[in-house]
Amino acid sequence: MAVNDIVFGTDGFRGLIARDFSFDNVKRIAQGLSDYMAYKGLKSPDKKVVIGYDRRFMSEEFARQFALVLRSNGISCVLSQTPLPTPAISLLTHKKYALGVVITASHNHYLYNGVKIKYQGRSIPPVMTGEIESHIPKVFNHPLSDVEIEKKDFRKEYCEYLNSKFDFKKLLSRLKGKIVIDFMYGASAEVCQEIFCGSKNVIVMNSRRDPLFGKSGAPEPVGKNLLELSKAVKENKALLGLALDGDGDRFAMLDDKGVYLTPCQIAPMLFERLLETQKKPGKVVQAVSMGYLTKRIAKQKNILLEELPVGFKFIAEKMISEEVLFGVEESGGYAWKGNIPERDGLMTALAFINLVVEKNRKISEIYKELEGKYGKSAFLRRDFKISKAIPNKHSFAVKVKKKLPKKIFDLKVSEAMTLDGLKIILENDWWFLIRPSGTEPLLRIYAETDSAKNTEKLLDFAQKNSVI
Repeated sequence: MAVNDIVFGTDGFRGLIARDFSFDNVKRIAQGLSDYMAYKGLKSPDKKVVIGYDRRFMSEEFARQFALVLRSNGISCVLSQTPLPTPAISLLTHKKYALGVVITASHNHYLYNGVKIKYQGRSIPPVMTGEIESHIPKVFNHPLSDVEIEKKDFRKEYCEYLNSKFDFKKLLSRLKGKIVIDFMYGASAEVCQEIFCGSKNVIVMNSRRDPLFGKSGAPEPVGKNLLELSKAVKENKALLGLALDGDGDRFAMLDDKGVYLTPCQIAPMLFERLLETQKKPGKVVQAVSMGYLTKRIAKQKNILLEELPVGFKFIAEKMISEEVLFGVEESGGYAWKGNIPERDGLMTALAFINLVVEKNRKISEIYKELEGKYGKSAFLRRDFKISKAIPNKHSFAVKVKKKLPKKIFDLKVSEAMTLDGLKIILENDWWFLIRPSGTEPLLRIYAETDSAKNTEKLLDFAQKNSVI
């Protein structure tokens, strides 16, 4: 890896283990964070950093090296005794710790690892990202003493937080059917026993540590990786199937028929439930890659909805600075008023268990009712490689926008957004988003219509017209 090329993406730095993600580069990031803290006056005995890690290959050793660099710079830090879900580290930075660090590559392939930095209960905001990057040295060549690092088991603290929102024992005692949870070999399984209390109605899958993440090789909770979960839901006639990613901040769900529900279908169900339980709702914020059902609900209820660039850090900033009821992103991140401003897979899982208990209905029935009120949603995403990376998203979006017709499939273009790539919304709410990666030669295309067939057609149109 060349010097000065450690860049934080939508949520942290990630790289191929032994090439981009190495001990040297982890130490460089740790030194950069140390220098940033000194520059900002955060270097004092009462300004501690908490360091966590997931279940990936040698994550605990990378975390320990990170801690050693901080200690060598006179920064107090505490290292988790066990792998821990990322939202647990975010929770610890809400009031207790000045900053949090997580060694994780989230949902990525097992060949990758990474670093996330947390602050005030969420991912660091973009302005902090840039400042920390600017402090990362070109090389790290300082000798490190192998000193003792303070360690703590934070699992109980995280479970107490979750239990304060959903009483585990009471909730599970009211379950009138089975649920299946796929931990995808990830860090959330570290608190599985504490939360689900060995309930006979909870069937747990893939809870052991496996740095290779089973057959898929990547702990990403998307339809293609949840076939085993779908089979288990059908075989056990379960009420629903739940899945969490490698570091526990992303969530996915299958209905009682084993059908994968997209975030564009999950979000409106959660949104409706929040409207039933929150007296002062506030606005809704969602990533530009999210769909129209939440918009239709917000419009009917006269609630403001704002779209933001992709990345939960943008949603978190809004949740801190404004009165926000609900924040959601397309990759399976959900957060709402009353919790820390962070996506949390286990919190969302408990919310849906609570939903089926309170409604005493199957998820397929709950969604069908919502679909009857607000319309059908068929959301798909397609990634494809291009000849070279597109560093300037806005310039790309403007060029593509100029070449598009005013009508697509005989439907007028009602809006063209260049917030993060190019999002085209048609008069009947169908939409597509063309979004360059920015750091690699890759285009991501998202689309939503009322059927899978129409969505595929719209994706084909978008892909054909994305070449400039």
